[in-house]
Amino acid sequence: MTAAAPDKNTGAKNTAETPIAETGTVDADEVARFSAMADAWWDPTGKFRPLHKINPVRLAYIRDTVTRQLRRDAKADKPLKGLKLLDIGCGGGLLSEPMTRLGATVVGADPSRNNIETARLHAERSGLAIDYRQTTAEDIAAGGEKFDVILNMEVVEHVADVDLFLRTCSDLLKPGGIMTVATLNRTLKAYALAIVGAEYILRWLPRGTHQWDKFLKPAELEASLQAAGLDVIDRSGIVFDPLRDQWNASPDMSVNYMLATQKPME
Repeated sequence: MTAAAPDKNTGAKNTAETPIAETGTVDADEVARFSAMADAWWDPTGKFRPLHKINPVRLAYIRDTVTRQLRRDAKADKPLKGLKLLDIGCGGGLLSEPMTRLGATVVGADPSRNNIETARLHAERSGLAIDYRQTTAEDIAAGGEKFDVILNMEVVEHVADVDLFLRTCSDLLKPGGIMTVATLNRTLKAYALAIVGAEYILRWLPRGTHQWDKFLKPAELEASLQAAGLDVIDRSGIVFDPLRDQWNASPDMSVNYMLATQKPME
């Protein structure tokens, strides 16, 4: 459980990725892009600042949706206790750690070795037991594991085959299980704000973080989720308030949005 070691000859950090088997959903270019930024995951003023700022909204949405649908007390100290949760594309663990603190038994999965090493080290320093794995949704599904909750947050816009990815995630859910999905709408407003504004003007994100043609309209995402056998049970937009420098839940889904789904009981 260590971070990437410095190269003995140059003193530079060795960020070479351990190869992972090619799958129908993993985009190797996307994995490489996020691997190169792995050291920055837990810097709230660094490259992942937008995720740190948006995290409170995401966490509240996940907690409230899961507790409402599974009839749990959202105000309890550990409202997710006893639930097995999979954080797909967990990155450095920005969601995995708070989910663990809410009582869930968490598996964090990411195809990037660098991301997983960063997540493991931070969890260790924080005294949290999280099962981090350098793996893919397909590999986990092949092992027959099932989960009560799946987090699929800011991931679908980075995968190679959305339909296959969502079918795989559906296979990983127990009947009655909940999956939350967050992504970006394919609108001119989203292009202007999430790419031109965030990457080129404000430089909140490295250039090339997002590709507009991979953004999904809510109707498209809902159709793919339904085709994967999931019922869409809730929808919410997320908007940025520049005066307060904070993100808030909103009916406006024109840029960032979240969907909650549930797998029907058999």
